[in-house]
Amino acid sequence: MITLVQGRMAQLKAAKDAGMASTELAIITGGVLLMAAVLVGAIRGKLLEKIGIIDGA
Repeated sequence: MITLVQGRMAQLKAAKDAGMASTELAIITGGVLLMAAVLVGAIRGKLLEKIGIIDGA
């Protein structure tokens, strides 16, 4: 996903594009937000797992 976004951004820069469509910007932003949510969920899960181990000991 990251390489896809980086590739598209590089393509826009190379083409000297004046800007990107609002739909495209919304899709890229949505993808970034989705990746951030997954990362937060994974970190939260690991922390809750660690806290559970500490509380149970």
